[in-house]
Amino acid sequence: MQKTALIPYAHLPRAHHDRHVLTSTVDVFGTAHWLLGECAPQPRGDVLPFDALVVSVHPSGSVELTELSAVRARWPHLDRLPDGGFVVAASRTRRHEDANQVQVFDALGRETSSFSVGDAIEHLLVDESGHVWVGHFDENPAGIRRWSATGRLAWTSDGARIPGLFDCYALNVSGTAAWACPYTDFPLVEIRPNRPNRPERSVKVWANRIRGAKAVAVHGDQVAFYGGYGEERDRLAHGQLTETSVEPVDVGLLTLPDGSVPGRRRVVGRGSRIYVQAEPFTAWGVLDVNS
Repeated sequence: MQKTALIPYAHLPRAHHDRHVLTSTVDVFGTAHWLLGECAPQPRGDVLPFDALVVSVHPSGSVELTELSAVRARWPHLDRLPDGGFVVAASRTRRHEDANQVQVFDALGRETSSFSVGDAIEHLLVDESGHVWVGHFDENPAGIRRWSATGRLAWTSDGARIPGLFDCYALNVSGTAAWACPYTDFPLVEIRPNRPNRPERSVKVWANRIRGAKAVAVHGDQVAFYGGYGEERDRLAHGQLTETSVEPVDVGLLTLPDGSVPGRRRVVGRGSRIYVQAEPFTAWGVLDVNS
């Protein structure tokens, strides 16, 4: 089976390896971010507000540090806003924590607002306009929603006629649009929310036979799906868009730059790119369908 190796993309500077990586992402403009804490989150007990450090590595290689004050999320998601601020969200919530689930920080690391987007966050990605896309896993039937950075619901998949949307397995946000591949039917879905009051007119759906992908990338009529069930965990499947379906082209394996398989990993989809970060979560690699 053909193997495709990720290209090294961004590394957490060694000076910060003594801190615990709480989460990491790559934003819509290609900058990699690490949210670092002094210690690992505890599985039980209340979460006390803690200070955290965001280390940002720009595509140019320059490094930026931002101290965030009083972070409250035990299992956080992170992304950057276009104005230089950050969004930090708790993936799971308890009822008394709902109003504080999503924290918005300014470029100086000060909290400016908070709001709730609902429990069971699988993906949280900010687009170029500063809207926050959230894809939920199956313990929350909300599906996929787009929020303003002030907590206003701007688009929802309710009524969008996305077949089998019970769990947002894969979500890709680029520009101001999104692509998704949801469980159970795994269609490829393009969302361009220019008609927030008519969600069905914002969505285009392609039937898809590739099951279980955790990340998707799209360039023109070319599609790549990464991940799957069981032995297909490291599968890289390429497809081509027709009018109504994704036609498989070839299937191989996606590996780390050294040829090994990733094991535990994080994935982020951004346009034509899939970013992969393997344990210990200090380095990102990239696959670009456009290349």
